[in-house]
Amino acid sequence: MISNGYSTSSPDPTFVAKVRALYAEADQSHVFTFYDRLSPSDQVSLLSQLSDIDIHRVNRIYTNAVAADGSITPAHGNIPLDENDALDVKGGNLIGRSRTPTPQPPEEALPLPDEACASVINNPAEEARWREDGLKAIAQNKVAVLLLAGGQGTRLGSSLPKGMYDIKLPSGLSLFEYQAGRISKLERLAEESAGKERGSVSIRWYVMTSGPTREETEKYFREKGYFGLRKENIIFFEQGVLPALSDDGKLLLSSPSSVCVAPDGNGGVYAALRRPLDPSSSRSVLTDLRTHNIDYVHAYCVDNCLVRVADPVFVGCCISRRSQAGAKVVRKINPTESVGVLAARGDAFAVVEYSELSKEKAEARTSDGQLAFRAANIANHFYTLEFLESVEAMEKKMAFHIARKKIPTIDLTSGESIKPSEPNGMKLEQFIFDVFPFTKSLCVLEVDRSEEFSPLKNAPGSKADCPETSRRDLLAQQKRWLQKNGAIVGDGVEVEVTPSITYGGEGLEWVNGLQFVKSGVLASAQDAQKLVAE
Repeated sequence: MISNGYSTSSPDPTFVAKVRALYAEADQSHVFTFYDRLSPSDQVSLLSQLSDIDIHRVNRIYTNAVAADGSITPAHGNIPLDENDALDVKGGNLIGRSRTPTPQPPEEALPLPDEACASVINNPAEEARWREDGLKAIAQNKVAVLLLAGGQGTRLGSSLPKGMYDIKLPSGLSLFEYQAGRISKLERLAEESAGKERGSVSIRWYVMTSGPTREETEKYFREKGYFGLRKENIIFFEQGVLPALSDDGKLLLSSPSSVCVAPDGNGGVYAALRRPLDPSSSRSVLTDLRTHNIDYVHAYCVDNCLVRVADPVFVGCCISRRSQAGAKVVRKINPTESVGVLAARGDAFAVVEYSELSKEKAEARTSDGQLAFRAANIANHFYTLEFLESVEAMEKKMAFHIARKKIPTIDLTSGESIKPSEPNGMKLEQFIFDVFPFTKSLCVLEVDRSEEFSPLKNAPGSKADCPETSRRDLLAQQKRWLQKNGAIVGDGVEVEVTPSITYGGEGLEWVNGLQFVKSGVLASAQDAQKLVAE
């Protein structure tokens, strides 16, 4: 990327020359095919987009991706040269201080060793110790939250950000509101645990949006008064995009004055953390974390209604194991469940997609009858700040994933639109778990699916992972909390216990002996009077 140097009315000739030279060096000068025929405003628009693209990074990503994919021969003219690299023309590989090898087929996936996976299941003593360690770190203001909230509710029949979706809880609270409530409650729990005064603990909340969701998300937070959280502790930033490419690595134009782009996958969060939060400042999420002396980050996806935001048990477990990164897993339901699993590859961990497992491996079981490959990944992660700061160096070794698509573009000779009937190019994306093989110490924590994972993926009325199952799972969890504390909940009675009362089922001793006979919402202890038998 280069900083732009144009006015809103007409491009600066010096700036135009710099951008042209950059794209010529990268062998991508075809993006200027129609430039001289464009209006000044369209020229400005194209230059603005091109200056925001790190074209040498795009070329490097393409080269690594096609080399790993194996079905396309990389266009070696597109390989970028870093200051420490040289091009081995004969071998077609980048070499420098050490040779960057051509990606090899991944090693065989093996089940995750038992000793590699901690668990909260039937492990109350360890869970209590981890919780104490996590609350201590939170009380010291060392923990922040990273929310992946770039998705729209398109599959749910909504154009709004998925975090705004209403799963028809009695309270009417959205996913954003629930997660904010858990942050607020956890701040109070950490203060009480450490004996600190109210308001002394704060959890910074970094919200990653996308182009289509940014404006609506920020507007919703404003209209809701930031859900009672401190405005200054909520930082919005945007997921990145990558240009769509032809099979030979050329940028595809969507119009004479624009390049085709697509989201860079949830793994694009790592690059997004490095980008300036606004054009006038060098401040990024990473520098903000450093400025606020935050050591640990909990990352999760917005669509899980059961997520334990900044979970002190998870944070404490990772801290106790001195792990750079961590991943929560749940037990896979059956061999055919469409979910990636944590597995061992050589001396590293990796997520293996369900489509990569043979039928034999997917169905393999251990001596106690459990699936051998059962550690289902739920996109719920822990990082140290030092690890997040090191990911940029890892990226040069990681291959992005190729999704071959039918991409509308224009003919470079005639300028006419092309709507292909067959895939004509690729979109490149990275997954958030692609960093796992590069970690020196990954903490894997097994949690109870019924307590921590109910994703919202599918349209209302679907068989699984839909609004109805999310609502069912959340209310069932809260019913268990009440019953565990001695309450009696009548058949068909739905009692929602909001985060204002409890974070994860704690502090409900006062419901002992109460018999709930009416459905409703518990947002305070006083609300129980309306719902219990007289």
